[in-house]
Amino acid sequence: MNLHEYQAKALMKAYGMPVPEHQVVSTPAQARAAAELLGADKVVVKAQVHGGGRGRAGGVRLVDTPREAEEHAQDLLGTRLVTNHTNALGQPVNLVSVERICDIAAELFLGMFINDSGNEAVIIASRDGGTDIETVAARTPEKIHSVAVDLRTGLLAAQIHQLTEGLGLSANQAGQFEDLLAKLYRLFVDKDLTLVEISPLVINTAGELVCLDARIHIDGDALDRHQDLFAMRDVSQTDFSAVREQRRQSLQSACKRACAHAFASRTRERD
Repeated sequence: MNLHEYQAKALMKAYGMPVPEHQVVSTPAQARAAAELLGADKVVVKAQVHGGGRGRAGGVRLVDTPREAEEHAQDLLGTRLVTNHTNALGQPVNLVSVERICDIAAELFLGMFINDSGNEAVIIASRDGGTDIETVAARTPEKIHSVAVDLRTGLLAAQIHQLTEGLGLSANQAGQFEDLLAKLYRLFVDKDLTLVEISPLVINTAGELVCLDARIHIDGDALDRHQDLFAMRDVSQTDFSAVREQRRQSLQSACKRACAHAFASRTRERD
């Protein structure tokens, strides 16, 4: 089962992870009121649909005033958004999120998924969060770092350190990342998730990590154990299970490409 971005962020916030301040609304008037309540110079109006690629499809709008927030909400609500993660009919836009703008200094990528065996959670991270992870894997695989976590033993401190070191974060940011990653893994296991992406995970101009966008998939066979998650199900959204599996395979392929590059580099160094 998929979650909307705002639902994913609510789960992350409940686990102590940093997310931007936002309001979820269903009418243009509510969007204007939300922008006024946030009191920011600029806000982002984001269509809430299942699937990625919203920005390129026009589903994410940066606006300057509450009136513009109302106008863009009017433009989005009641339509269907077609992205590279939907079919030609797209997904209905019944809600939009009005979010406080984040002053971005750097963008990272952080993802987690269950591998083919079902026994490991693979964590993948990259310093290049402003680019599709598939593109990073193809062009600069050395910028991708991953660890495979045995679900029976859990996430190890050495694995957290390995990812932190690979990202080249400052001491302060490294501490934040290690705390965030531990919380994300706990969320992943507690809620029987199969895939999580934070893309991007940003470092703002104050040096703080913020989960700017989020995607969560839940194991449908485990929903009987999570009535709180089942209550989040949006039956208006088409479940493109093939696209979801393709996304997991893309992340797995990126990890394999990065591992192959690292192995080749070590071999050349020994030679």
